[in-house]
Amino acid sequence: MKIEILGTGCMKCKRLAKNVESAVAELGISAEIEKVEDITAIMDRGVMLTPALIVDGELRVSGRVADVKELKEILQG
Repeated sequence: MKIEILGTGCMKCKRLAKNVESAVAELGISAEIEKVEDITAIMDRGVMLTPALIVDGELRVSGRVADVKELKEILQG
C-alpha cells in the first residue's frame, strides 16, 4: 500500500501525517508513507486543498484532517 500525504508542512498537514502513522500502526499493516511538500507536485496530482491524502493513487481526503478512526476505515478499504 502506498500512502501519500500532501501538504506544505503546516500544522494540519503534520497532524494528518501523525494520524496516518497511528492508523497504520494500530492496523498493523505494511505501507509506504510518503510526504509530498512541493506545491508543484501537489498541484500535478490535481489537489487544490491541503492537507490531502492519496491511497494507492486515489484521492481520499482533501482540505481537512481526518481522524485516526476514519483513516483506519479508509485503509481497511
